[in-house]
Amino acid sequence: MADRYLHLTGTATGRFLTRRLGLPQPAHLRRWSLETPTLPGPVVHLTAQDSAVTDELATVLAACGPEVAARADRPAGIVLDATAVDTAAGLGAVHAALHPVVRSLAPGGRVVVLGTRPSPEDHHQAAAQQALEGFVRSLGKEIGRGATVQLLRLAPGAGAAAAESTLRFLLSPRSAYISGQVIELTDAAPGPVADWAAPLAGRTALVTGAARGIGASVASVLARDGAHVICLDVPQAQDELTRTADRLGATALPLDITADDAAGRIAAAAPDGLDILVHNAGITRDRRLANMPADRWAQVIDVNLDSVLRTTDALLENGTLRHGGRIVATASIAGIAGNNGQTNYAASKAGVIGLVRSLAPRAAAGHGVTVNAVAPGFIETRMTAAVPLFIREAGRRMNSLSQGGLPVDVAETIAWFAQPASSAVNGQIVRVCGQSLLGA
Repeated sequence: MADRYLHLTGTATGRFLTRRLGLPQPAHLRRWSLETPTLPGPVVHLTAQDSAVTDELATVLAACGPEVAARADRPAGIVLDATAVDTAAGLGAVHAALHPVVRSLAPGGRVVVLGTRPSPEDHHQAAAQQALEGFVRSLGKEIGRGATVQLLRLAPGAGAAAAESTLRFLLSPRSAYISGQVIELTDAAPGPVADWAAPLAGRTALVTGAARGIGASVASVLARDGAHVICLDVPQAQDELTRTADRLGATALPLDITADDAAGRIAAAAPDGLDILVHNAGITRDRRLANMPADRWAQVIDVNLDSVLRTTDALLENGTLRHGGRIVATASIAGIAGNNGQTNYAASKAGVIGLVRSLAPRAAAGHGVTVNAVAPGFIETRMTAAVPLFIREAGRRMNSLSQGGLPVDVAETIAWFAQPASSAVNGQIVRVCGQSLLGA
């Protein structure tokens, strides 16, 4: 269902009325397209204090595409290196660097602050680096005009090269609906990318729940980026599944992911192995706990969590997931903040977060595989279109961008996780929610 309020505020009359009434004024978000593949303007590179990554970061930013400058009248992006900030007094350099330029950021611009992990041995450094998180989350809520703000933490001793795929993503239209996020990188070396226009070329991906909605969008973006995609969904959705697969030149695999032989049939459908496994299939069976029968609880846990655990374990153990592979699961802000009438759904999505955090380091060490999750907020789908009007409007407006996201916003995030150059992105839960006020 179209967001009529968003359309209204895009008109002169709507802007006048909403300003007079003090109502939210969501900005039009620039998303990736062939016509708009990059941000419209230069990226300003600032340094709070000279650091070990200063020179390498300049080289990485120059490779990312947009023009890089020390200053610009209307920058499309600002990258601040704050990795060397290690005292409370040093935070003054963060204010001094951003205060003069933040107002000049172009509408829909990007701010990325680079930090490091808070040290368990140096509480002064830990305080200063943790302070950057509060700073970034607050700036994301006040910056307005469709702009976004992120904190990117480098692992101790890691170079800026590990951040290239993430900087390319965050400084592009692909990250339009992500703001206020803290992303921690490991020191893993990035895999090679021959062509950044098709970073997934030669890779095979499987997407569950791919017949429609977010799953179909994920399959489409992975195919756009060069992957051969196997689209999986329940046999009842076979007609839609086949249409989606045919449109993308993909393979349709009608299969109930909860079936006992699901992993074996996936392995048979990918005899040469998988590089990317996207767990997107999910269901809701909403009721308050006092009114929820056991079967409604069990169905949601089985589809949303238990099938993810079983399938992942089997595909790692039988070698179907190749070395250098990527596992991406779909969590939800419901799993972070909870939701009335969704104890089963929230439990399943919180369980996905637990899976990612526990498995990520072991999968990387044992199989060379990264494990991450997206946590969507209010995304415009057929499911959210059926939500009652006032709840739907609250979901759309209760975030820093004052609008719902689109399935492609989730898909672009998954495609970034899936890139071979994203080896350092592991164990991350990235909220695709416009910086929702829920669970903040």
